[in-house]
Amino acid sequence: MISQIITHPGGAHKDDFLACCVLAAQNQVPISRREPTPQDLADPTICVVDVGDEHAPERNNFDHHQFPRDHTPICALSLVLQNLGLYDDARRFCDWLEPAEWFDCRGPARTADWLEVDRSVVNKLVSPIDIALLRRFADCAELAPEHTLYEVMTWIGGDLVDYLETLRTRLAFVAEHVQILPIDVAGQRFQAAFMPRTKPLLDDPSTSLARFLDARHGNDDTIGLIYPDRRGGGYGLSRLHDDPRLDFTQIGAEPDVHFAHASGFVAKVSAHTPERLQALMAQAYVPVSG
Repeated sequence: MISQIITHPGGAHKDDFLACCVLAAQNQVPISRREPTPQDLADPTICVVDVGDEHAPERNNFDHHQFPRDHTPICALSLVLQNLGLYDDARRFCDWLEPAEWFDCRGPARTADWLEVDRSVVNKLVSPIDIALLRRFADCAELAPEHTLYEVMTWIGGDLVDYLETLRTRLAFVAEHVQILPIDVAGQRFQAAFMPRTKPLLDDPSTSLARFLDARHGNDDTIGLIYPDRRGGGYGLSRLHDDPRLDFTQIGAEPDVHFAHASGFVAKVSAHTPERLQALMAQAYVPVSG
């Protein structure tokens, strides 16, 4: 049984905040933002996160700052996810995790170099949601389950754990139902992954479909996704990994297309037969010259 979560005082960072979110969602115990005592570190009922200079999961201590300078970037959230047996899937299917590890261990400049982007890009990706949550978290010396911020944290941590714990089941569900549709356009061939409407309907089918394709070690010539529209009885059409060879503005005038995004990356249609969906995909195809 976990009785308390302790993390460091002062400025809050994404890794300690998210690690506490996960632990709070699972344990519903108070969070203290202070330096741990030797007694805290020795007590396995107290989680010590991102402070304490000790990684001892058997005693629920999850700090990474004592690792050598050349250690592979890893953060407090990573250590908590490792302890839950969720880290490998998180690294594989949470694209944001590895940059978060780099940012926490190496700082913004080296992270930008690793991402091969200009340093200014890192600042441009900061959200006011991040700023507000981290500032509010930093302002709290004590945080109890009845606190509004604590409830928000349990939503975040609970959603992350739920996503990772159900991921394999959802991928297996996709594997059972997905169809790979071949599409020919003027001598050009590509494929679209088609997820038919099922009962129950898969949550977030477009993301699950894309993750399934990623997990099968390459997408071959699959560049499009067709999946049930959760807002209606038709389907959504979208690019896989924003492949520029599909431009759905080209089908915007079709009678069974009720929405085509002006940027061309997604459309919503009332069509439901594989044949018609294939035809719409073919019509959206734009050859990209070398």
